Amino acid sequence: MKSFSSALSPSRNVGFLVILACIFAITGGQVRAQATDPDISQLVKDMTLAEKVGQMTQLTMQPISSVRGWPGTPFELDQEKLKEAIVERHIGSLLNVYDMAMTTDQWVDLITQVQSMAINDTRLGIPIIYGIDAVHGNNYHQEATLFPQGIGMAATWNEELVAEGARITALETRAVGLTWNFAPVLDVARQPLWSRFFESYGEDVLLATRLGSANILAQQELGESGYPNVAATAKHFVGYSMPLSGKDRTPAWIPERMLREYFLPPFEKAVDDGILTLMVNSAEVNGEPVHASHWLLTEILKDEMGFEGIIVTDWEDIKKLVDSHRVAGTFKEAVRQVVEAGIDMAMVPYDYTFTDALIELVEEGTIPESRIDESVTRILAVKQKVGLFADAMPHAEVLPIESAGAASLEAARESM
Repeated sequence: MKSFSSALSPSRNVGFLVILACIFAITGGQVRAQATDPDISQLVKDMTLAEKVGQMTQLTMQPISSVRGWPGTPFELDQEKLKEAIVERHIGSLLNVYDMAMTTDQWVDLITQVQSMAINDTRLGIPIIYGIDAVHGNNYHQEATLFPQGIGMAATWNEELVAEGARITALETRAVGLTWNFAPVLDVARQPLWSRFFESYGEDVLLATRLGSANILAQQELGESGYPNVAATAKHFVGYSMPLSGKDRTPAWIPERMLREYFLPPFEKAVDDGILTLMVNSAEVNGEPVHASHWLLTEILKDEMGFEGIIVTDWEDIKKLVDSHRVAGTFKEAVRQVVEAGIDMAMVPYDYTFTDALIELVEEGTIPESRIDESVTRILAVKQKVGLFADAMPHAEVLPIESAGAASLEAARESM
């Protein structure tokens, strides 16, 4: 295999911006200047409980939309709903689109509106971190470059090509203001019946680990701003790709020795590479839902591996502890379980039930506010590391990426 050296060398770091002076939003408003490096610990001390819990909440587009997106029909934000989410509820993260991929101009307009409100209209001016599933190119962006799925990239056995595809995807994603990519998939696919096998880098531990590392380092390579292109996400921690039945999000039975030999290595390497975020397995391992597993999320991931970034749930998976896994009798109890297990951010994603339940749990003394502070510190640190406090706005002028088409074609050829 071709060697892949880290792109995070000092020679690639072109320096940090000191102040973002005045950026004019598409809406015509002026964005308040932001300090590049806020004191995170002081910022957490200055926050109310509601502001902290809001940072731990992630919503999709439906709760803030007035018109859904259809081909030929632009998506529209509902300004009152957006204000409720960002200003009144202090939401820290958004994700996704509403039913259709958007053009460059539509993304720029959306992100500019969102960040302008977060920076200008909130007490502390904390920007939103916006996430998207750009797993093999940003397929939610109409002009973006697509690459083969993970199994196709694995078939190339080419770390440099995997890295180039990830770099291009990250650059194109960041250009339209999306700073958080829910990729790469690091699930080692040992169950051939698993329905998401094609998203993985295959069944070999060494290959999956090496290609995953190449992907992460390229996505989080320092751009011209001096910050990583995007925050990458290692998913889905852990054992997601070994469901006993082969059906997605169903139970896995994996002895600890097998877990450590086959499934943990790609995530261990990701942590060593400085991965900024991690998404959790929606299913259960050995009878315990991973979202509620203190052993996996805190003892192994945070304590043993030393992961310092954001642990985010997968889609609506707190609710599933009540409806599917049936380990919690109420949603509030499910919130308690996941927060005590180690979750930092909830992909709720449709409402404020997580926010309300967590505030209640802290106010009644069930969960100490110090536990909330830990997660909020992690979230704000990632926002700072990815450069959101310095510049949260899109920079679509860098598009198109000159080498993108040739890299996509080469990836397709080598994957065959």
